[in-house]
Amino acid sequence: MIETKFLESERGYFGPELRPHFLLTEFGLRGSALGAFIGPCEVQTEHLVDWEDRLAGDHIRAAKMIHFLGEFFGATLKEGVLRQRLLISQIQQILQLQVQKPGVKILREGDDLMIHGLGPSEEPRKLSVSIVTACAVSQLLHVGINIDPAGAPVPAIGLQELGVHPRRFVEAVLEQFKSEYESIEWAVTKVRPV
Repeated sequence: MIETKFLESERGYFGPELRPHFLLTEFGLRGSALGAFIGPCEVQTEHLVDWEDRLAGDHIRAAKMIHFLGEFFGATLKEGVLRQRLLISQIQQILQLQVQKPGVKILREGDDLMIHGLGPSEEPRKLSVSIVTACAVSQLLHVGINIDPAGAPVPAIGLQELGVHPRRFVEAVLEQFKSEYESIEWAVTKVRPV
């Protein structure tokens, strides 16, 4: 019902990767899918999809991130955002199991994950970036999870500092998202109409 894949080779994310059929042409994934890869992130203002961020002249940068890219066919933009929020919630749950540092709180604020209680300051630090957009044929998703946030334009934290192994984390996220997605699809088709 949905294909997932972790691409072993490192590659960067610059913004234009958020396009239709990227997962087909670069990952060999057909139909609705979620792929992941690791690499630096450098998204200049002109490549931002979020108008709020673009009008503010923002940019995204990190030395190394896990990039989750999704494409969903036959869905509305609202359904794409709901899938984004589901994925972010699943990432939060997985992190709560994998982070073994006392006092650390992983909080979801909309489509962002914030880490509280780690470091000299009590200021929360951002772990993720995320966006959903529509194209002519599908809904497109990008979620970036910092591994090494060096260069980030906001107070940020990465999996490295949290003691989370990136590959095990990616595999757990892809497996859980696939399972939930397929469970939802089955729930839609198994009911008797009334």
